Amino acid sequence: MSQYSRKFNPNDKRNKGGKAPPLPNMPGSTGSFGSPGGGGTPGSSTSSVVTRPVTHAIARPLFMCKPYVNSHLLKGNFKTIVVLPKHVDKGEWIALNTFEFYEYLKLFFGVVFEFCQHCKSMSAGPGTDYYWLSADRKPRPLPAAQYIEYVLTWINNRLTDETVFPTRPSNALVSVPGQTQVIASPQAGQAGQNWIGKEAGFPVGFYGSCQAIFKQMFRVFAHIYHTHFDKIVHLSLEAHLNSFFAHFIMFSREFELLDKRDLEPLQPLIDSFDEKGVFQGLKQGA
Repeated sequence: MSQYSRKFNPNDKRNKGGKAPPLPNMPGSTGSFGSPGGGGTPGSSTSSVVTRPVTHAIARPLFMCKPYVNSHLLKGNFKTIVVLPKHVDKGEWIALNTFEFYEYLKLFFGVVFEFCQHCKSMSAGPGTDYYWLSADRKPRPLPAAQYIEYVLTWINNRLTDETVFPTRPSNALVSVPGQTQVIASPQAGQAGQNWIGKEAGFPVGFYGSCQAIFKQMFRVFAHIYHTHFDKIVHLSLEAHLNSFFAHFIMFSREFELLDKRDLEPLQPLIDSFDEKGVFQGLKQGA
């Protein structure tokens, strides 16, 4: 395992006290070459769509070839591992799974990190490149390893931000007879307003932050599948990656964390999972 995967350990002293590398403001837009749809981060007014015709025949990607596309650690319906458990707050469940998906995604990227040093762009197959919003709010292309490094640091900063993912009791909502009170919650909404995670003390923008995180995690999946799947196969990890990705997609469907447009780079793989019943019983709107 490369040193990269350890670099983003939230318990590592090197990642405390603002020692993370300086970053542009946030993950940015999608340049969809040959696709009319792009998209920046939610709420961003800066979006760049660059279209270029694909003039050559596109070979079937390795991850869509047999036997790899059929390779899974588990078979059947995974619904029981994504649905909201009884007596668990929806915000808490989304927060927990967001953190776990992030941690496992770091491990998978750590496997291919050394190979990714040669990737000149954050591509996700023919026709799709991802860009980063710089400090002046302009989208700019970055080498894939740098883009993903920024993404993982950005996500880590969000997950450890008490104003987004509060862990202290002083930021939580408590129940008292006949009413719900907010204790020292600087991001509480207006009286009578409701949102996902409110009762557990999450701020108004919590769900939107999770959607933004899931969008960026999907982009890392897309790059790994399109650019480094041969290395995954060489290491006999294709069943692990497919099962992890299926879990990720199923969870995002159950809680509507990704738009259909976001899924385009891996839509054929998702459709294949659908045809095989991997997503049976889950919402099909994603």
